[in-house]
Amino acid sequence: MKKIIIAAVVLAGAAYLGVTQFMGGPPESDGRTGDTSILMGSVEIPESASACGTDAGYDRLLCLIDLLKSGASDEILAVMQLDYSVAEAKNWSNLPAGAFPARPGAYLGEFSTEQLGLVKAILMEAASLTDNEGYDEMEQTLNADDYIGTVSDDTKAGYSSYNSKFAFLGTPGETGTWQLYYGGHHFAFANTYTDGVLAGATPSFRGIEPFPSFEMNDRTNVPLTQERDAFAALLQSLSAEQQAAATLEGTYRDIIAGPQSDDAIPDAQEGLNVSELDEAQQALLLTAIETYVGDINDADAATYMAKYTSELPDTVLGFSGTTDMNSEDDYVRIHGPSLWLEFSLQSNKSTGEDGNHPHSVWRDQTDDYGGNTE
Repeated sequence: MKKIIIAAVVLAGAAYLGVTQFMGGPPESDGRTGDTSILMGSVEIPESASACGTDAGYDRLLCLIDLLKSGASDEILAVMQLDYSVAEAKNWSNLPAGAFPARPGAYLGEFSTEQLGLVKAILMEAASLTDNEGYDEMEQTLNADDYIGTVSDDTKAGYSSYNSKFAFLGTPGETGTWQLYYGGHHFAFANTYTDGVLAGATPSFRGIEPFPSFEMNDRTNVPLTQERDAFAALLQSLSAEQQAAATLEGTYRDIIAGPQSDDAIPDAQEGLNVSELDEAQQALLLTAIETYVGDINDADAATYMAKYTSELPDTVLGFSGTTDMNSEDDYVRIHGPSLWLEFSLQSNKSTGEDGNHPHSVWRDQTDDYGGNTE
């Protein structure tokens, strides 16, 4: 009988038991959460951002950050501009705001309209502008929390786009180390910069419920469908022999290297070596990888893709469940010398609706948290 691997269930599943049952009782609230939609899709970039020019890059990113900080109140600065530490950077989660108040930062709903426009500009500068990737994925995930807020009766969970958080860990500048921190329910974006260069873009968490699509805030939202479709295309391209070699032992009910599980990646690889794939199959695998790496800006994404492409001979593909990547307990991972990528489907928890929803994570074993340890 195959063993059952229950990955990150204690933490990831606790939020869905209801906040009043979380870890034996409700976590202590910071008293600042809200229940209104920020309607991020309709927020406009303010005219003040034009002072930073239109040339994409680190200089424009710093300029936009300086604009935001110069207009922020002492109260906002106190929770948004924090000292850098890996311990603080590790305070990310897939849980809704009410179940994980330890996230650092200001809530999006605490910003003025103009400030929120600058936050949007900063995120758009750091992330990809491709449809259903990068910034657009952030916006759709915010819409998902607004949707859940319309169907959930759990008033303590904090299902609202108001409650995602934004912070700078360390002072943004030309020298030193700092992290652009953005996260909330089902989302973590963590770009760490050292001396003006991106030193790490992981951990990077993506999840979504409802899935695969929902209507909210005047648009059809389909985040993570491109990831799911890319993995399904890859797995369905495998021959019967390749599928057998790629099949993992056990059942995976969630990702294993999720929040507060930084040491969960196994030393030993398990599955099918990518060198056993033909050229077309390797191209499908790279397409799947790019749906995560492509969440950051194009120049930095290209650097990561070049690294992961060079490491393909030492990379392994594994999966459990079906190859459609659309059923409960379907799971796939890509495990390389640097790259760790997981995608997992589990039953819906927050909406109470029939169906499944994904959790997924991109980690880089050489530069998670920018390669820093403290």
